[in-house]
Amino acid sequence: MSSNVVRIAYGTEEVLVTFPQSDTPWPVDEARRWLDDQFNAHGCEPVRPIGKVLTIDKLVSVAEAIGQRGFEQDEKLRLDYARAAVAALARPGLRVDVNARKVTY
Repeated sequence: MSSNVVRIAYGTEEVLVTFPQSDTPWPVDEARRWLDDQFNAHGCEPVRPIGKVLTIDKLVSVAEAIGQRGFEQDEKLRLDYARAAVAALARPGLRVDVNARKVTY
C-alpha cells in the first residue's frame, strides 16, 4: 500500500504526516476551501504586493501560523492540512519549507 507524505519543515525540524492513498481523497474545491478558511481563521496576510494569494502561499502561511507545536499537538489538524495540501496541488507528496517559504515535490 502506497502512502501520501507531507513534510512541514521549520528550519532543521520537520513534522512528517503520512496517510494511505486509499483514504478517500478530498475534492480539489473542498481542499481549497479548507485552506481559505484556515488562511482567514489564522489572520494570514497576502505575501505578494498585488494581493493575489497562490495555493502555495496559503500552504506556507497556514503552516507558519499553526506552527510546529500546533501540528504536533493536533492530529486532526495535521491530517486535514496534509489532505488539503495533496488534493489542492494534486501531488501524492510534498514538502512545505516554512522558513524558505516554498513548496517542493
